[in-house]
Amino acid sequence: MRLFSFLAPAIVIASQAVASPEFWRHEWPNTDFETTNVDSWVEIMSGGPPKDGIPAIMDPSFKTVAEESQIGEREPVMTLEIDGETPRAYPIRYLTWHEIVNDRVGGIPVSVTFCPLCNSGMVFDGRVDEGELTFGVSGKLRNSDMVMYDHQTESWWQQAIGQGIVGHFTGRELVHLPAWMESWAEFKARNPDGLVMDQPNFPRDYGRNPYRGYDSSVRPFLYNGENPPHGIPPLVRVVRVGERAWPLTRLATEGEVSEQGVTISWTAGQASALDDGIIAKGKDVGTIRVKDAQGRDLPHDVMFAFAFHAFWPEGEWMLGQ
Repeated sequence: MRLFSFLAPAIVIASQAVASPEFWRHEWPNTDFETTNVDSWVEIMSGGPPKDGIPAIMDPSFKTVAEESQIGEREPVMTLEIDGETPRAYPIRYLTWHEIVNDRVGGIPVSVTFCPLCNSGMVFDGRVDEGELTFGVSGKLRNSDMVMYDHQTESWWQQAIGQGIVGHFTGRELVHLPAWMESWAEFKARNPDGLVMDQPNFPRDYGRNPYRGYDSSVRPFLYNGENPPHGIPPLVRVVRVGERAWPLTRLATEGEVSEQGVTISWTAGQASALDDGIIAKGKDVGTIRVKDAQGRDLPHDVMFAFAFHAFWPEGEWMLGQ
């Protein structure tokens, strides 16, 4: 993270100097920059890599739980359980390096996303209107959050809110599917016959965390916005359900909270993907499950507090007593 600290001011200055569609059109000739809900182009910065410099995964392969031997017990995975389909785990050790996995489960096109700089992990339904979308990584950031793009129209989408922000699909919202991050051990215990995404065929150091120490940083990378209110440190994790946020510090202390029609539980045993240089050795941040009054899994996100405040400035902070 020291490297990020030294580079950040230079990257911010360079990004602001060229924050205009006129500088982007050669790379994005198919994007309609005349249609946008972004207030100012300087909100969008280069994260460093170019378009597809972080390669999204298309048509991932899978192996059974019994066949998997590389993933540490405490390593985080994104879990997707769709009724009638075999549960699937998407290891963060792969998503850290690819950020998007485009898959199809039970005939549904899904995009599994993870933005390391916001700790935001969400799964979206790729069906929009009468068509289907797949997504890539634009290389751009807004409020330190990944800007995705769809391969079909090259519209830009904000990952944290699942909304189109530039181009043909501006203002459209993707359906956020119930999914959650948990330890590999938890997934295996509940789904002994489940499937886990196999290692992609790319030259990456899978299992290593290139953002070592990030979730202990004082400030987020490439973020110029306000800090969260109530004295909450910007890189504290919060559980976002709709426009409400529950600090993980509260949930880890109380274990379970039932309010505003949801029940949120916390259990120990999941490693942070953004702490140690080896993901499996990361500090314990625990696993969150979010359910409604009928016990059904609800769409949610476990993100950093600064990102919640940036995208939901009028959001409600659930701080308890």
